[in-house]
Amino acid sequence: MKVEAAYLLAVLGGKTSPSAEDLKDILGSVGAVADDDRIQLLLSEVESKDITELIASGREKLASVPSGGGDAIAVDTTGDGFGGMATPATAGANDEANESFPFSDCDPDSFTMDPKEASNLTDVSLKITTHLLVTEGKSKNIVYSPLSIQVMLWLITAGSKGPTQDQMLSFLKSNSVDQLNSLASHLVPLVFANGSARGGPCLCFANGLWVKKSLPIKPAFKQVVDSAYKATIKQVSFKNPEEVRREVNLWAEKATKGLITEALPPESIDKKTMLVISNALYFKGPWKDKFKASKTKEYDFHLINGTSVKAQFMTSDEDQFVKAFDSFKVLKLHYAVLVASKYKRLPNTRDGLPSLVERVCTEPNFLDRYCPETQVEVGDFKVPRFKFSSSFKASDILKDLV
Repeated sequence: MKVEAAYLLAVLGGKTSPSAEDLKDILGSVGAVADDDRIQLLLSEVESKDITELIASGREKLASVPSGGGDAIAVDTTGDGFGGMATPATAGANDEANESFPFSDCDPDSFTMDPKEASNLTDVSLKITTHLLVTEGKSKNIVYSPLSIQVMLWLITAGSKGPTQDQMLSFLKSNSVDQLNSLASHLVPLVFANGSARGGPCLCFANGLWVKKSLPIKPAFKQVVDSAYKATIKQVSFKNPEEVRREVNLWAEKATKGLITEALPPESIDKKTMLVISNALYFKGPWKDKFKASKTKEYDFHLINGTSVKAQFMTSDEDQFVKAFDSFKVLKLHYAVLVASKYKRLPNTRDGLPSLVERVCTEPNFLDRYCPETQVEVGDFKVPRFKFSSSFKASDILKDLV
């Protein structure tokens, strides 16, 4: 367990300047003894050096500490699938009937991460988000996991070669497949670990690949799939596509605690299918400061089309991490046990959501720049309770982007 990794997790959780106590809380949540001298040394070094440079010097993984997410979200990234309270997306491979499966060799134990690498992860996420919001999300709600989609794209990149691999690497802003596999081996256990045993968020993250039996799988790739991506890989016969579809759906249902029961809808795969890559993510996190059920009340919720509906709102009299900016306000709600938060951004005007979304996706460092750091007294504090689902064919979207 490295103090540097705990610092990185605190930053990922929304702390722009983590304190010694923040690091101790993270280390303590996984039963690690905090080294006060090491913590103070790190904090003194951070004052003059980018933290990612320090992280790059370490190779140990920080396991069992999740970061971020919604209070109850399930996301499935599969074939042409649909989900329950979820966003399914992408990648059934019917294209390019190449009867070989040439996976690259890699060294998942070598890991370096510089500031540009971290920035590239965010840039690619925002690029995907921007495209989703101006296409699928133009007139409806969208919920999805940017990092989950990127992890799936890393897997696809590892299984490609030649111009296709070069194109994927260019889109992902990565230098090599080795770099992506190394990122996966460190970020997957760091960000997607389950903290429910310690009273924190319950998080389940799973990757699965179903490969046509006639396509040989290189041992080097299988090792990467097992070690770096923690994924299941099976060779199946698509002569009975319905049987494979049921298998993938059962896998997604188990991985998302029953929230996604149909990752692949009927007729989404056929006898010509060569590969299905699926990613499923389930998250449920208790709030650090819980809202009282007795204070939940009904108010008007205003829709973007100018109408309103009645909705249940959580209310509180306590001080909150909230801050108003030029045309919007930001609320930060902490999850229990770990240093991670959920951010809610609300435009000041009822028709201001499109312009706010555009700023989020195009303004450099927007997410880091506009964050509430202190609790303030709030008068009429109301947060809507909502549950929605969305679905989209992410393979088509990725074809437009890559």
